[in-house]
Amino acid sequence: MTTIDENAATAERARRFRELHVPGTPLVLANAWDVASARVVEEAGAAAVATTSAGVAWALGFPDGDRLPRERALDLVARVVAAVAVPVTADIENGFADKPDGVAETVRRIVAAGAAGVNIEDMAYPDSGATPLPIVEQAERLAAARAAADAMGVPLYINARIDTYLRGLGDPDDRFAATVQRATAYLDSGASGVFVPGIADPETISALVEAVDAPVNIMAGPGSPAIGELARLGVARLSLGSSLAQAAYAVVRRAAREAFTQGTYTALEGAVDYGELNAALRR
Repeated sequence: MTTIDENAATAERARRFRELHVPGTPLVLANAWDVASARVVEEAGAAAVATTSAGVAWALGFPDGDRLPRERALDLVARVVAAVAVPVTADIENGFADKPDGVAETVRRIVAAGAAGVNIEDMAYPDSGATPLPIVEQAERLAAARAAADAMGVPLYINARIDTYLRGLGDPDDRFAATVQRATAYLDSGASGVFVPGIADPETISALVEAVDAPVNIMAGPGSPAIGELARLGVARLSLGSSLAQAAYAVVRRAAREAFTQGTYTALEGAVDYGELNAALRR
């Protein structure tokens, strides 16, 4: 149970986080997956810290895709919030719940942990694989999330993720219209902004920004326009997603293979200094 003072502090972080979403001056999020990566990101100059659901799941021994137990995810979010001074937004997959009331409970717990925002995606993960949720069903889940946060007096930033492009859903000729349709329904249900990963084409990004009356979040990385170009296109937020965690694990693999096969250590060059990283966790 959180106190009134704790909710007030979280509400202030949420307001600060919301103000960082400015079209043309995008909030850049280098997604963290544990406390150490969150501190490294913060010390690099982050205005806010975002978690990556994939990175968190991998670090805790689970595959991505709604396999991480909610309690483990909530514990990690609380640890990250306590470790950094900037606002934290948590990737909570599809809310770690099948029904709107379950999503509401997740959001209440996330707010109690002190998070300023959440990502909620519009996919389900049955054993057969990822499946898009019907628009009406996802709108109900987002409305439940908004109501839960509002009841706690926290203007939680709800970033509604739309996977039409990331997963190549539907007819390519209809994909843009389908994305805008979902975005409109989600915003009407209480989402603060929309997150459309899987788009790198400047023309499509520009059209999406023009069509959506809310901050637009793009997932960036190799092959994406540079941050300056995304700013010119009117993007309000860009995320690196799981790519930082993937890059870190790539270093682990290169260094291990080099040691096992060549007996050398060049892959370890440029590592964060031991003392610097240790000091970053002394708060």
